[in-house]
Amino acid sequence: MKFFTEVNIDAYPEKIEHYNSIFTIGSCFAENIGDKFTELKFNSMINPFGVLYNSASIKNSLWLLAEKKIFSEDDLIFNQDEWHSFYHHSDFSHHKKETIISKINSTSAFAFSFLSKTDWLVISLGTSFVYHHNQSGTIVSNCHKIPQKEFTKSFLTLEENYSNIKEIIEQQLSLNSNTKFLLTVSPVRHFKDGAHNNQLSKASLLLAINKIVNEFAKTYYFPSYEIMMDELRDYRYYDVDLLHPNTQAINYIWEKFSDSLLTKQCQLINEEIQKIVTAANHRVRNMNSQKNIDFAKNMLARIKEIESSNSLINFEKEKHLFSSYINGSER
Repeated sequence: MKFFTEVNIDAYPEKIEHYNSIFTIGSCFAENIGDKFTELKFNSMINPFGVLYNSASIKNSLWLLAEKKIFSEDDLIFNQDEWHSFYHHSDFSHHKKETIISKINSTSAFAFSFLSKTDWLVISLGTSFVYHHNQSGTIVSNCHKIPQKEFTKSFLTLEENYSNIKEIIEQQLSLNSNTKFLLTVSPVRHFKDGAHNNQLSKASLLLAINKIVNEFAKTYYFPSYEIMMDELRDYRYYDVDLLHPNTQAINYIWEKFSDSLLTKQCQLINEEIQKIVTAANHRVRNMNSQKNIDFAKNMLARIKEIESSNSLINFEKEKHLFSSYINGSER
């Protein structure tokens, strides 16, 4: 018996391997996927500007990286005793302008270097609604709790979303012609815009992406939104706000993602990596017990086995931890 309508995913002609570098940008779903890549030891970078929701903000951010923009005090605004950037999430905000400027510029420099060599650019689009700062005319990535009267809200049409995504792809290809692109629409529902407007917003993104995928080579779509809406059509798969997917839903979508986009060999390695990462995160009651020492030696042996055929996978953190269990017993 089947208890849900399954979303069938066509085979992708390109697959992701551990030796690939992966850059994820966009909505909080980009962070969910990016966190999975990071946990499983891929060479990845997540949202160097913080969470971004719309195609215009993502385009602007990647353009700033490509232009090697150096931020200064003139690019900041001051509100509620903190300095902010309209291009960055509040995670960058700080009460010292020197601190935020340093963090933005150092992150951007690293991000440009990573982006210029990235194999996969994963873009998660959340909404077609944008906010223009009235004084500067800038489409902001974050309003930073500034009064709403200082912004004008507008809707990105299909043509505008298409144009923004097209510019993103063309900009990246000029930087690295070997980059492959994976586009997805975030399963997070933006109900602050209203139920109907949320659907219109997602529809504009879906139509724009479909046009892009049919136009550009090595550009693909992953149906995270459809999986959430059809296969996980139940509020038990949502967080307490009833809008964001919960951990169970994220893990399920990641499984679908892995089955579709990672090679079989990569999936097998991930299973071993996950065991090691889980073991390293396990709270040990008695670090000096013989059982724990034997367990640590076993984990180090498994790490060595994986590294022998995958030298790019970095287990330094886990090796240091398991070695400390053994060395501690010898003191």
